[in-house]
Amino acid sequence: MLKASGVLRQALMQLSKSGRVRDLVERAPMSRDVVRRFVAGDSTADAVYAAGALDLTGRMSTIDHLGEDTFDLTQAQDTRDAYLLLLSALGEAGLTQGGRAEVSLKLSALGQALPSDGAKIALDHAREICQAAANAGTTVTLDMEDHTTTDATLETLRELRQDFPSVGAVLQAYLHRTEADCRDLAREGSRVRLCKGAYEEPESVAFQGRADVDRSFVRCLKVLMSGQGYPMIASHDPRLVEIAGALAHKQDRAADTFEYQMLFGIRPEEQKRIADRGDRMRVYIPYGQEWYGYLIRRMAERPANTMFFLRSLATKG
Repeated sequence: MLKASGVLRQALMQLSKSGRVRDLVERAPMSRDVVRRFVAGDSTADAVYAAGALDLTGRMSTIDHLGEDTFDLTQAQDTRDAYLLLLSALGEAGLTQGGRAEVSLKLSALGQALPSDGAKIALDHAREICQAAANAGTTVTLDMEDHTTTDATLETLRELRQDFPSVGAVLQAYLHRTEADCRDLAREGSRVRLCKGAYEEPESVAFQGRADVDRSFVRCLKVLMSGQGYPMIASHDPRLVEIAGALAHKQDRAADTFEYQMLFGIRPEEQKRIADRGDRMRVYIPYGQEWYGYLIRRMAERPANTMFFLRSLATKG
């Protein structure tokens, strides 16, 4: 039987697919102001400004141009072009050296689901973005999406790493397969972001309870921390952050051999505390007009986000 948090998560994931609810939320008078806590803004300039502000406080960034489920070639090309423009602007702002600001890509937004040659189209677009990132002195991380795309995404990762070995992977701890994927990817030079996972998945492929997901996260983290790669710990959970630090210490990892990651607008004071103590902290910055699906998944991940959003609408709307 589902706990209340599980019921809330399922309800929110259904809302993410509702065009009617999306229209209502987008028209709410103060929705945009509330969303700006979690989304940097609509434009390239907004994303660069957010990255620059974080950089001044010693925090790195990875930037996501929001958009997914692209079924139109022109839309996929527009997404590619948005990343090329973003990387150029980040380079001009002096934010890309040493990978201080990088970008995160969703292959679905680059055309992966197109009915004809989608995988090749997404790969070609990703290659162009990786080249632009390399030219700017930074790199790319491939976001992971629902479980039906995991194998295709890892195959694209393998293709890209032949020419761009620093391309990062993302693995989701709630999937049963992830511990094995961690073992495959914990190689020298391999950047791997470990997160819990934000998509609604069936019990056949994913752990359903929070405790089970947390235990899987720790098992995966142990594999990554004991390997030769570069772990990127994407969690806001204080207990998991503490465990990550303990495992890094146990493995005698220097501060520049792993990093913590948190979402834009979530626990900003903790982000600064981690950066101030000398550890690497990277903030995931989303921007763009397609913010609705992203926002709903963030609320589904963490009930406190839902309450913040609803309170904000009630008091400011």
